[in-house]
Amino acid sequence: MIKNLFLYNSLIGEKVKFEPIASNNVGIYVCGPTVYSEVHLGNCRTFISFDVIVRYLKFSGYNVRYVRNITDAGHLENDADFGEDKISKKAKIEQLEPMEIVQKYTLDFHNVMSLFNTLPPSIEPTATGHIVEQIDMVQAIIKKGFAYEVNGSVYFDVKKYISQGYKYGKLSGRDVDDLIPGSRDLEGQQEKRNSIDFALWKKASDLHIMKWTSPWGIGFPGWHLECSAMGAKYLGDQFDIHGGGMDLKFPHHECEIAQGFCANDVDPVRYWMHANMLTLNGKRMSKSTGNTLLPKEIFSGNNDILNKEYSSYGSSIFYASGTLS
Repeated sequence: MIKNLFLYNSLIGEKVKFEPIASNNVGIYVCGPTVYSEVHLGNCRTFISFDVIVRYLKFSGYNVRYVRNITDAGHLENDADFGEDKISKKAKIEQLEPMEIVQKYTLDFHNVMSLFNTLPPSIEPTATGHIVEQIDMVQAIIKKGFAYEVNGSVYFDVKKYISQGYKYGKLSGRDVDDLIPGSRDLEGQQEKRNSIDFALWKKASDLHIMKWTSPWGIGFPGWHLECSAMGAKYLGDQFDIHGGGMDLKFPHHECEIAQGFCANDVDPVRYWMHANMLTLNGKRMSKSTGNTLLPKEIFSGNNDILNKEYSSYGSSIFYASGTLS
């Protein structure tokens, strides 16, 4: 057992000695993909990074429970509280059922990860498979006085959270006063007490495809909620490591900290770890901008970026030809 293990904790911005809650056991949760399209190389970099971390923890002698979710509902366009569900939108475009889209791109994700020889997680829960747990968490937060219902939707009360002495923004370093003006799209803002409040549960319109019965009516869970509910179920109210890409620090992980603490009276995570973004030609690789490169395009050489194909084994594709970093 390697005891002197150090890691960079994003929560405090320092490298610290790793001391798990249980001496020989480590619980790690990594935010998985929203399965509405093929995973690009930037997505893969995050999962490969945490695969290395999980492997090293096992090499160090720890028993590791590695949880990586599949987001198959609740993730709206532009990571906002209003708009169309990404999976439902893709289902309409491809004229398929939403769960066909989920199945198609989940299988694609697994196939791509196998090409990189990554280990599968110990548990791979889905948002749609844990609606009950998410509703239970919303009810717990409401009972503690940190959420409110309006017109069938439930929002986390950020100002109430702050008024009780808790810091919203401690992970991302954001200043709440700077976030309030224009922090959300104007659509639907009249529902919220404050523009910075975030959705725990959203009322579904008649046109919304993926929706469930709840104490507040027919709706669907907020995107941030699933990871808190599933992390707590499989790793406990507080667990060792939570990972993801740097782009998830705010708002996703910041909201996870707030809602997890209010539901269970304990900070949900001891060590936050974030993988850096992959850049392509000097710009962040992102589906939203179309600045992406798919793994199959690297392995086949069928792309306009690289001058030859690269194997998923042995070759450094992340620095090939100086175009990726």
